[in-house]
Amino acid sequence: MRTHHCLSLLIWTGLFYTVNTTPFEEESNSPLTSKRAVSLTKNEGKMLHRIKRGWMWNQFFLLEEYTGEDTQYVGKLHTDQDKGDGNLKYILTGDGAGSLFVIDEKTGDIHAAKKLDREEKSLYILRAKAIDRKTGRQVEPESEFIIKIHDINDNEPKFTRDLYTATVPEMSGVGTSVIQVTATDADDANYGNSAKVVYSILQGQPYFSVDPESGIIKTALPDMSRENREQYQVVIQAKDMGGQMGGLSGTTTVNITLTDVNNNPPRFPQSTYHFNSPESVPPGTHVGRIKASDPDMGTNAEMAYSIAEGDGADTFEVVTDKDTQEGIITVKKNLDFEKKMLYTLRVDASNTHLDPRFLHLGPFKDTAVVKISVEDIDEPPVFSKNPYLIEVDEDVKEGSIIGQVTAYDPDAMNNLIKYSVDRHTDMDRTFSIHSENGSIFTLKALDRESSPWHNITVTATEINNPKQSTPIPVFIRILDINDHAPEFAMYYDTFVCENAKPGQLIQTISVMDKDDPPRGHKFFFEPVPELPLNPNFTIVDNKDNTAGIMTRKDGYSRNKMSIYLLPILIFDNDYPIQSSTGTLTIRVCACDRHGHLQSCSAEALVLSAGLSTGALVAILLCVLILLVLVMLFAALKRQRKKEPLIISKDDVRDNIVTYNDEGGGEEDTQAFDIGTLRNPEAREDAKVRRDVMPETIFQIRRTVPLWENIDVQDFIHRRLKENDSDPSAPPYDSLATYAYEGNDSIANSLSSLESLTADCNQDYDYLSDWGPRFKKLADMYGGDDSDRD
Repeated sequence: MRTHHCLSLLIWTGLFYTVNTTPFEEESNSPLTSKRAVSLTKNEGKMLHRIKRGWMWNQFFLLEEYTGEDTQYVGKLHTDQDKGDGNLKYILTGDGAGSLFVIDEKTGDIHAAKKLDREEKSLYILRAKAIDRKTGRQVEPESEFIIKIHDINDNEPKFTRDLYTATVPEMSGVGTSVIQVTATDADDANYGNSAKVVYSILQGQPYFSVDPESGIIKTALPDMSRENREQYQVVIQAKDMGGQMGGLSGTTTVNITLTDVNNNPPRFPQSTYHFNSPESVPPGTHVGRIKASDPDMGTNAEMAYSIAEGDGADTFEVVTDKDTQEGIITVKKNLDFEKKMLYTLRVDASNTHLDPRFLHLGPFKDTAVVKISVEDIDEPPVFSKNPYLIEVDEDVKEGSIIGQVTAYDPDAMNNLIKYSVDRHTDMDRTFSIHSENGSIFTLKALDRESSPWHNITVTATEINNPKQSTPIPVFIRILDINDHAPEFAMYYDTFVCENAKPGQLIQTISVMDKDDPPRGHKFFFEPVPELPLNPNFTIVDNKDNTAGIMTRKDGYSRNKMSIYLLPILIFDNDYPIQSSTGTLTIRVCACDRHGHLQSCSAEALVLSAGLSTGALVAILLCVLILLVLVMLFAALKRQRKKEPLIISKDDVRDNIVTYNDEGGGEEDTQAFDIGTLRNPEAREDAKVRRDVMPETIFQIRRTVPLWENIDVQDFIHRRLKENDSDPSAPPYDSLATYAYEGNDSIANSLSSLESLTADCNQDYDYLSDWGPRFKKLADMYGGDDSDRD
């Protein structure tokens, strides 16, 4: 009879309930104290029957983190072939076999050699077989079984982050979600409550709360203000075992910041501000700054300043500085201390970004009073106009007053003012101004045609403080006066054909006028009334400031008259009427039958008279020879002309010869005979010029004889008059010298010739006291006798 063998597994477990078809005793949680065997038996030669197992034979359970002194018993492998004589050998292979799990080869008992951690590995798969030691034959087929590691609560919950950061708007309502924190537990969530985490708040109450299951942190107090407190630190705990006693826990920190909302209106730190400003500051000058405080931040604290009301709303303006959130008080118009010394403004500061949720906390603005005092300074003169425009006729006389400028001192002292013209703007000195009353008058004649505008600058200066001055431009427009007569607009090269018919237009003329009448130009053309009627041409006024020249007869002949001069009277219609006479030169020319010009030259005229080109050249050569002969005759005549006796150096017409000789005075009768001057009869009769040889004998006009004792000065004056009125005097300048020292001299003789006849030597030592300029004389005359010798 055939026998079937099977491997029986004897399993020892702890903390595990097994169920069989037959009643079994309940295993306790204590260490394994009993064992149950499943085996196959023989019934006295009868067929073997398998006993039905009451548990999963191929699965073992083992607690993790075993801390006992002995190795932890896992279970037992057993087969009914095992007679207990040690002939069978049990072999274990698979995960951890030999290192983590060891088996007793004889008995089949399995033990855990090391402490196991379910979080590292929760399942081990092993294979077991039994072999005969003697034959090495496998008595049981290899069977696979599993060892599962049972979890214990050995891991505390851990948060995903050690530090959380969150924000929530201030003034948020209760229950506003802030942030969710999450903690994980490495224990088995399917086995007991080891991985069931519950959240609680350890720090941060009563401001915040946390949902125990989801870990969502929420606000717990209403209307939390960032201005009161901005930062909060909340500590959250996560505990396993459903939060029961003995559970493990972990904590994390959450830093919560309240963000700003616009829930605070701006406020001025003071109700009144005072500023001072000189009256001379130009528009745009900053007077002062004001600033309202707003505890909010960023855009919620941005403000705009404006002038609500006040007596200076049109004189000042306020500008918002975006960087500093200040209101800048700025001058809008010129200030005048004499007109107003104090301004009062009401300035508003309001938020620009309002939050509708907090409008009930408003109004979001504040008002302050700004007082500005104007300081008096010494201001320059002020003109009544800026600029001045003066119009004057161009025929105004020199020295005429053409206009006046007025300026005044705006200060309370009202200093006197003087006026002057900036000569850099009137280089020609055409105008001047009365320094006291500002009247402008002309220094020269004006001409609109050369300078229609004059732009000068007049300066008003305080007499007591010349540094205070004000320039002003004065534009002087020169008005036109009809002082120019019309004249031809251009030179007209007019011709008339020899075959012209009466009434034929040969030229249209136009005129120009330098004047500029306000009603425009209107010119008239007429023949000159003083001249007889022109039989050759007619002047026709076209009534459009032009005139046509028409032929008056039938045919013209160059042989009889090659050029006609036609005077034309032109006058305008302005007052006073100006007129001029223009002469039009009309040449007679040869034309074809269509009136086209062919020739107007003299050569054509000669050719028409029958002269050939050779004859014309001969005539020109004869004329040239005659001109050469005339020039030679004139040159020979100049050579025969007598040369002057006196060289050009001594010619009194071109030179004055100076003789620096000191005469002997009136007592020196050898130098000049004064009697010659006193006796007019002593001069030679019919004297001629001594500087040239006379070509002809001039009739010398005899002067009236003078008496003996005539005064020499009167004599010189009469001689001068005679020379000026003498018609026979030469046409070039001549010099007649009459010297006279006078009747008498109170000084003695200055001649040094008589000094040698003195009885005693003179003392010239005083020359040394006269300075370096007389050193030479002092050396010559002031030395010792031995030096003079």
